[in-house]
Amino acid sequence: MNWIVRRLLTSIAVTTLLVGAAVAAPRIDSIHFLIPGGAGGGWDGTARGTGEALTAAGLVGSASYENMSGGGGGKAIGYLIENAESNHGTLMVNSTPIVIRSLTGRFPQSFRDLTMVAGTIGDYAAIVVKADRDITSFSDLVDIYKNNPDDLAIAGGSVPGSMDHLVPAMAFKVAGADPTKVKYLPFDAGGEAMAALLSGEADALSTGLGEALELAKAGEVRVLASTAPARIADAPDVPTLKEQGIDATFVNWRGFFGPPGLPADKRAEYINVLRDMYETPAWESVRARNGWVNIFNPGDEFTKFLEDQEAQIKSLMIELGFLE
Repeated sequence: MNWIVRRLLTSIAVTTLLVGAAVAAPRIDSIHFLIPGGAGGGWDGTARGTGEALTAAGLVGSASYENMSGGGGGKAIGYLIENAESNHGTLMVNSTPIVIRSLTGRFPQSFRDLTMVAGTIGDYAAIVVKADRDITSFSDLVDIYKNNPDDLAIAGGSVPGSMDHLVPAMAFKVAGADPTKVKYLPFDAGGEAMAALLSGEADALSTGLGEALELAKAGEVRVLASTAPARIADAPDVPTLKEQGIDATFVNWRGFFGPPGLPADKRAEYINVLRDMYETPAWESVRARNGWVNIFNPGDEFTKFLEDQEAQIKSLMIELGFLE
């Protein structure tokens, strides 16, 4: 009988330990994600996907989201800077446009005015048309553009001179056309730009590959090309510009910033949970669904990465005529 009791107590103790491990307290109670654009864009998807993975994995207790459009992202950056002390629990998502818009003077701040937390993903750009259009390759777009650039309206989820504008300009330049004549239709976020494409207001869309994949799978749009160096495993049917004779590649990073003056220990907490997120099934599910590439640049590595990209983009924008 004593043996049975001991076995029972041992079983209860083991079960208690297992249950305790399963419901271990999250490493961070909550994170508020500040999104500088509207719903449906790449920033929105990245913030919500990251929050989904962090909470599903138990690394973070809860995640909240706030879309703050305006000024090509400048409104959210200004808000975070002006309210730094009260936003130590906030992470703002951003991407390559924070570099581009600072270079063009769209807003006075730059990434240097914020606390670098980490770059987390890469998303290749894509050129997209409605599925029912008789445009089946990027060379079809090139033909239309070379004949008359005004016949080809290209929508993008950001301001003129932004990444969504630069990508088709770069591709047309490599194809031997004048990159400065792109008829670009700017929208506040990727969702609005996609709506313009589906309504017929735009002939094509420049966007992130991840933003286009779900509608492509649903048969609503056709992805003519991505800017990846080779076809990616999560989108094997999407051809690249390179394989269509256009030797142009581009990857848009996305990552997270804290307010200026964020305490070092708080930044380290954010970096550590983001690093550990990559090892979870929850993150892999989100990543694969969106066709993202894992790119982790924490802290000072993130700063160096952005400084290098700033120099590269400045050179490209001068070459394309967007900067003097």
